[in-house]
Amino acid sequence: MKKRAFLQTYYSYGLAIAIGIGLLIISVWGDLKPTVEISWLDVFSEGGMVILALFWLALLLRSRPAGRVTQLLALGLCAIVFSWSMDVADEFIRMPSTLIWHNWLESLPIPIALVLLSIGIYHWHQEEIAISAQMVKRERYFREHRLFDKLIPVGGAAYLKKQLKLSLAESKKLQQPLALIAVDLDNFNMINRRYGAEESDHILQLICQLLLLNLRDEDLICRLAGDRFVVLLHNTSENEAQQMSMDLQNAVASFAYRTREHHQRVFLSATVVTTMARTDDSDSLIKRLNLEISKTRQQPSNAI
Repeated sequence: MKKRAFLQTYYSYGLAIAIGIGLLIISVWGDLKPTVEISWLDVFSEGGMVILALFWLALLLRSRPAGRVTQLLALGLCAIVFSWSMDVADEFIRMPSTLIWHNWLESLPIPIALVLLSIGIYHWHQEEIAISAQMVKRERYFREHRLFDKLIPVGGAAYLKKQLKLSLAESKKLQQPLALIAVDLDNFNMINRRYGAEESDHILQLICQLLLLNLRDEDLICRLAGDRFVVLLHNTSENEAQQMSMDLQNAVASFAYRTREHHQRVFLSATVVTTMARTDDSDSLIKRLNLEISKTRQQPSNAI
């Protein structure tokens, strides 16, 4: 998704124009207050609220793609910024008491903003349910974006350890088997050197998607390091895990990847191992899985 600069959006232009018109109306009908009558505590608190609302609006527009939800939330926040800005202006300009409409600039946008935000949050809620359904194989117990891999949208090693601790506790409590599969691409350093880092990163992203397609909804995949992925299989016997590991290995070998620039075929293969959780903790289980990979690596590997 392309990130948008807040100041280059129609929302910022519209908000600036609306605030300008509001200030113009207030200045035409009102009089400047003497300095001694200004409550600076109110100015700082109300001004701080305006800055915070602008910060929320900027984050929203920068992080979300355009669409109905973004539009509703942005319009609601714009109305709040406008209302609070008029509240700040009221600290400097005294309006005649005979005017009955001057408070509308402060009061009227708030209910409109709350309605827009409520509708937007409802649709955001619906959107999150749909996104969570798509993320089910990447975040089994919890979501923590700080532990997600920067290159591939799955959890990294720290996320894997946290999930593994929870999975071990659950499998022990429910007396269910827990299996792990490690998928390690063969000769990936050679691929990296031959085709470059950008092409290699693209291969990793596609391989991750390929593995996701071959997993069940209750499984969880993480990127342990480099070109090594780990899959957690809940309530899965050793035979089932071995069958799934063969399926994953065959899926990688059948993947007909071609480079983006010269459309050159890259032949891929992976070393895949399976292990069952016994009395391990998360660290020893991952260590055992890595040792299994190293042992298997000593056997002749597939060529590119």
